[in-house]
Amino acid sequence: MSTGRVLSVNVSPGGLPKLPIERAWVGRMGVEGDRHNDDTDHGGPLRAVCLFGIEIIERLQSEGHPLVAGSVGENLTTTGIEWSTLPAGTRVRVGERLLLEIVKPAMPCDTQRPNFIRGEFKRISIKLFPSDSRMYARVLEEGDVRAGDAVELLPPAADSDVAIQLLLDRTDEAEQTADVRLWRAAREAGVDIHFIDDGELAVATSPTAPDEPFNHADGLRALPNLLPRVLDQFRAAGRAGWLPMAEAPWTGAVPDHELSVTAAAPEDVADANPPEGVTLRHVDPSDVGAVREIVRAVAAGIGIADDEWAALVGPLLAMRDVHAVAAYLDGEAVACGMLHVHKKVGLLRTGLVVPAARGGGLQRALIGARARLAADLGCDLVAARAQKDSISDRNLQRLGLRRIWECGAYRFDPRADPVPWLTERGDSTRHAHDPATAAEVPFA
Repeated sequence: MSTGRVLSVNVSPGGLPKLPIERAWVGRMGVEGDRHNDDTDHGGPLRAVCLFGIEIIERLQSEGHPLVAGSVGENLTTTGIEWSTLPAGTRVRVGERLLLEIVKPAMPCDTQRPNFIRGEFKRISIKLFPSDSRMYARVLEEGDVRAGDAVELLPPAADSDVAIQLLLDRTDEAEQTADVRLWRAAREAGVDIHFIDDGELAVATSPTAPDEPFNHADGLRALPNLLPRVLDQFRAAGRAGWLPMAEAPWTGAVPDHELSVTAAAPEDVADANPPEGVTLRHVDPSDVGAVREIVRAVAAGIGIADDEWAALVGPLLAMRDVHAVAAYLDGEAVACGMLHVHKKVGLLRTGLVVPAARGGGLQRALIGARARLAADLGCDLVAARAQKDSISDRNLQRLGLRRIWECGAYRFDPRADPVPWLTERGDSTRHAHDPATAAEVPFA
């Protein structure tokens, strides 16, 4: 495959431009000494190194844009490689030790305006100019890099999971959007809940709703480097919270339970006929009484008082792109399931069946019905998250959704803090160090 060369290695303490340095070590979280002002939309292991070619810079200069190496925030300015024309998963050998893997485009934002005449920063958007985008890469083998290093392109590895990671980007974004909708509905219904929603990171805590739906973090798959910030949120609230992560967040951590993420194209999800006498119907937002009654019937033990859970239904269904499908037997609602739509992802959430109607296949019928509704609403992907190997997980896979990822949900209790030294004040791009035990604690 093609070969090229590094022209410049660029870093900054945050913001643009990144300035050239002689050499740098590149670890799993990126180039040593490099930082991001907006670290909830940049950084992390899947966006460890930003690549950009001098060929694009010269094309942009010829149009009058005042760019030089490092202006748009790339870590490596190269020659001889047209990065955005390469498929995800392409491996990149830089120098003797460093091995990268191309993951996805780096989408430009407003901070790029000074780099472009008339502020036309979308000039490097891959959606508009497929050959002129920066590309993000992750680190497969750590190593140092310097100007002059050779760059060699290698084919994707047979076991690369880049395609799955890109799919998870979509499902994670939909999951975070759905969580924030739930938290906003809870606040509107009078639940005492506090949350942040910042880029790809979201964290909620509640002093009155102690269970996982209202006390957990989203975004740690892509941004495990921000774990200290999440832990500080739970410490500040004095509440226990759950951390869905692919690897243990600290030495000795054991997951409270395991999660399974499943996904499929809507047309690949099978229909499941409801039990005899049961009809399924898309719930009109103005008629939420039936859903409230189902919630009241099954809410015991979910986390907050039955009436409080039922109070969420109205505000939630009043939101755009939130839908419910209910099952009726002899005119009485006996089951329901929520569907959240976000950027063509139909996320299946909160399937509930009243105790007297369980065991008859209503959950499967609701999965199929919501997949059909997602297709009608223009979705090209249906996804769900459930406890691994639970009845819900098995039903999802039985109807054609494929497990694409699994992770542990780790419970962090600040009242028995296992990692008091792991805080945002530390360097979250490297290992945390316990001064008491002199043990390194690797991030997930």
